[in-house]
Order: sequence, then structure tokens, then C-alpha cells
Amino acid sequence: MRDGLFDLSGLVALVTGSSQGLGFVMAGGLAGAGATVVLNGRDPDKLQTAVDLLRREAPACRGYAFDVADSEQVNRVVGSIEDEVGPIGILVNNAGIQRRAPLEELNDRQWQEAMDTNLTGAFKVARAVAAGMIRRREGKIINICSLMSELGRETTGAYAAAKGGLKMLTRAMAVEWAKYNIEVNGIGPGYFITPMTESLAKDAEFDRWLKARTPAGRWGRTEELIGPLVFLASKASDFVNGQVLYVDGGVLAAL
Repeated sequence: MRDGLFDLSGLVALVTGSSQGLGFVMAGGLAGAGATVVLNGRDPDKLQTAVDLLRREAPACRGYAFDVADSEQVNRVVGSIEDEVGPIGILVNNAGIQRRAPLEELNDRQWQEAMDTNLTGAFKVARAVAAGMIRRREGKIINICSLMSELGRETTGAYAAAKGGLKMLTRAMAVEWAKYNIEVNGIGPGYFITPMTESLAKDAEFDRWLKARTPAGRWGRTEELIGPLVFLASKASDFVNGQVLYVDGGVLAAL
């Protein structure tokens, strides 16, 4: 499919929060489809480890450390990427954190951290990258939403509020930027075993509940996000805009 609808050759893809977990897997998937991938994380050492690992399969991979919640860092590094690697044609806003606590016990710092990274950070990076996409009149932005964009669970209030906001931000971006030939969509992963969910996977009671709640009867495999991501990043989705594709084993379809 190198010359087909799903070919990403010649495109630069920035994936935020890609030092580990789903972000790293998705970055590898984009590289496998031909994109030149730029990894991002806040910890330079952890980021370099990820870059070194991905370079075994994708030698052109690069890494840029910055905090998505810091506008000055975002604007500076996006400029550096476009100067040193090339124009960013694909942005995957994946950086995210979880701050678990009952809402009545959640403090201001925990709330703000969740908002800054999961929602405001996505806005700041998209704003910086969209400037070039608007000039070039093309681009793909994929915001990594969540089941929590639609559903709530105890102790996940800040995360759910941020991810619900990200769903609506995705739609707002699509409405405003479609006229520049920019498609903005989201992916809503269900439950996948990552560093963020590892403790849940080890909890026998939660594991049983999740498998019973999910029609597929299992956790998602991280590589199962690659196909939907490549679709939304490629020419195959040129008339798909403002949508959130849930990859959840059927959770949202079931009562």
C-alpha cells in the first residue's frame, strides 16, 4: 500500500506524549506507514531511550523534549521541528495524565494538572502546528480522547472533564479549520494495558469487571490502535472531519 490511500511517505508526524505507552506504539505505527516521526516527552532521558528504540525500525525518527502545557516551549519547538525536520503534516495530541481522587477530595493542583495536559496542552500544540497547516492548506490532527469523553467513573472526574472537553475541542477545530483542508478527528481508546492503567490490570476485581463490561471480553491490544490512527492520518479519511472513533471492544455499544 505504499502508493495507496494509507501511505504516509513524505509526511512529518509529531506525536506528543510518546516516550511510552500508547503514544510510543502509535508513533511506531505511523513510522511503519512511511511517516517521519517526531517523538515528544517531558523527560529528555526517557525520550531519548524511546527514540533509540524506535530508530531500530525507523532511522529517521527524532525526539524533542517539551511540556505541552508551556506555550513558550511549544511554539519554540514546533518552529524547530519545521526548520530541522520538515513541515508537520500530522499531529497526534496524545500527551495525558491521570489524577485519581474523589471529586470532593480533589485539590486545585490536581484539577489544573489534568486540564493543563489533557485539554489545554492539546489546544496549545494544535494552535502552533495549525499555523503552518493553514499556510500550506493541508493537514491532519488527531486528538487522543477516551471512553471518558463519554462516560464517567468514580475518582476520574478531572480526567473525564478534560477528555470530554477534548472531544468538543476536536469538533470546534474541525469546524474552524476545514476550510483550510485540515481534518481534525479523535480516537477514543477503551481499556488498554499501559503504564497509566497497569495498576488496574493487576487488580483482580477490576480485571474481572472490565472483561464482563466489554463485549469483546478482554483488554485492548496496543497495536489495535494503529489501523484507526493511520486511517485518520492518511488520504483515506480526507472527508472525515470532527469525528471521534472509539476503539473500545464495544463498551459504548452495550448497556
